[in-house]
Amino acid sequence: MTRIAVIGAGLSGLVFANTLGDAAQIRLFEKSRGYGGRMATRRHEGFQFDHGAQFFTARSKSFQSFLEPCLEAGVVTRWDARFVEIDSDGISGRRIWNGEHPHYVGVPGMNALGRVLGEKLDIVLDTPVDKICGEAGDWRLHDLEGRDLGRFDWVVTSVPAGQVAALMPVEFSHLGAVEGCSMPGCYALMLGFSEPLSLEWDAALVRNGAISWISVDNSKPGRVDGTSLLVQSSNQWAEANMNRTDRYVVSQLMVETSRVTGQDFSRAEHIALHRWRYANPGQRRGARSLIDSRQRLAAIGDWCIRGRVESAFQSGVDAARRMRSLV
Repeated sequence: MTRIAVIGAGLSGLVFANTLGDAAQIRLFEKSRGYGGRMATRRHEGFQFDHGAQFFTARSKSFQSFLEPCLEAGVVTRWDARFVEIDSDGISGRRIWNGEHPHYVGVPGMNALGRVLGEKLDIVLDTPVDKICGEAGDWRLHDLEGRDLGRFDWVVTSVPAGQVAALMPVEFSHLGAVEGCSMPGCYALMLGFSEPLSLEWDAALVRNGAISWISVDNSKPGRVDGTSLLVQSSNQWAEANMNRTDRYVVSQLMVETSRVTGQDFSRAEHIALHRWRYANPGQRRGARSLIDSRQRLAAIGDWCIRGRVESAFQSGVDAARRMRSLV
């Protein structure tokens, strides 16, 4: 049976492995302690934060069908948030999310979907892949310490475009397309409070500033009771401050969040920061997955289409379907 290595256990890699797993022997390598990629959740002493993807929608019939059993099992559910838009003049729009245009979240955290998809897969955690060596049909992977991670007929990357460009052999025919993809970064500020916040909304899209998003994460279904505020910086601000110290970033984002909301958040009992070096690709035209059948290399991910959870699903499915006749 064809041996396939998948580098990265984000949603696209998990979907790919589940879709093609009956036709090939697939092993996933993930640098983190868990899988799901940017569908990530962090917990700390009664607080809980979705510090990556905040929610997702399902526009295509294929993704809607994929989600049906997850909805029935309670792994995914609707988030009927009180949503506002905020600009320089304050709140400029309000609405309640509902079933007409559903916004979904994982339960009890955004990483729940990844956990379900990874249950029956061969996944090696805490293992960053540093090098891909060899030739078509006989690729060898090595970790950061140079240890041999095995030989594979195919290698599929399911990581951000910048990491793909650094990993892929120069023979990969789609390397130019990968290098042309920009994925600006983002900071996620996590604030925990002992008392509820006096906010009239659950989620806010913020325009034209250092921050782009604020959500009361404990307002999402199935969360813990601790008041948990998640703040995301704008991509532009993050790129301009990517090399700043955590202390500087936290202080600036705290000031901006207080200014936007009109509240003082310095009383937070828990403060944490996560730096996403690659976060938000723009919309792209072309193939949903990049497959080099001659070299037996492929690259998948939401960045092939657009920075959405649904795009990660579509890229993984597309690659699996196209590769079925090649393995």
